[in-house]
Amino acid sequence: MGQGTTHEVSNLRLVGMLAGTGSGLTKVAVGHGFDTVKTRLQCSPPGTYRGALDCLRTTIRNESVRALYKGATPPAIGWSAIDSVLLGSLHNYRLFLIRQGMTESLPGTNTKRLTIAAHGVAGLLAGLTSAFVATPIELVKVKLQLQVQRLSTDREFRSPIHCARRIIQVQGVTGLWTGLCGSLLFRMNFMFMFMGYEALMRGFSKLGGSHFEISDGFSTFMSGGLASFCFWFMAIPADNIKNRMMAAPLDKPRKSVLSVVRTIMREDGSKGFVRGLTPVVIRAFPVNASALFVYEGLMSLMGAEKTRH
Repeated sequence: MGQGTTHEVSNLRLVGMLAGTGSGLTKVAVGHGFDTVKTRLQCSPPGTYRGALDCLRTTIRNESVRALYKGATPPAIGWSAIDSVLLGSLHNYRLFLIRQGMTESLPGTNTKRLTIAAHGVAGLLAGLTSAFVATPIELVKVKLQLQVQRLSTDREFRSPIHCARRIIQVQGVTGLWTGLCGSLLFRMNFMFMFMGYEALMRGFSKLGGSHFEISDGFSTFMSGGLASFCFWFMAIPADNIKNRMMAAPLDKPRKSVLSVVRTIMREDGSKGFVRGLTPVVIRAFPVNASALFVYEGLMSLMGAEKTRH
């Protein structure tokens, strides 16, 4: 439970960031194509696509399969950085909350573990922390994903670096954090992700000794996948707001959360807040199950402090 010398704790706290890098790369490999479809559904004018499958078919027909991985370079680098901060800070916040006594006794023992509520607090704080790293990366990704021109010479942005440069030229360095408020609203929902993850892990552990007992690795995989539904069902409205804020043309005033909410209500009504939910639901389980499986495996391999039971 994180007991040890000051020197050991100082070193091991970096382990969460290293393991988070592996998680981020896994997310891009498994899920970027789904993310492109989701972004186009959310940010294209109403009526552009009849649904997720139509968006997928239209994209492949007009731009080739490779178009599904438009904007994949920033996530490949970016998700490594984002998950490094998200999961690295999550580990440190869990350790902090253990020291603050947000614990309970493991049933039948004197061993202390974080309460499920404390896991939620750690997830909330980690999500908010990661928003400052995630915003510029996701901004560039959204800009690239929304370019529907088949030829690169016809596109406004030729590459992630060119996109970032254009943003800075037009809006200054602070332009890279367009949509930060939306990102904060979106990422605070990691509270539900990690509360759900811990509750599911505890539920699966109770199957031990029964006919339904599963391995630790498989319970991690299943819990990560199922907990992602807790996250996305809560976060999809904020994801729509965030992406629309980021999709605004560079030569137009930046949009506020309130102005985007009004636009969504005027154009689509309340259903506009759940645009893109279908590809999210399809993508969520394999992406997050794989990512958390890799993260927990790397944490165990590198001997990190145990912050959950």
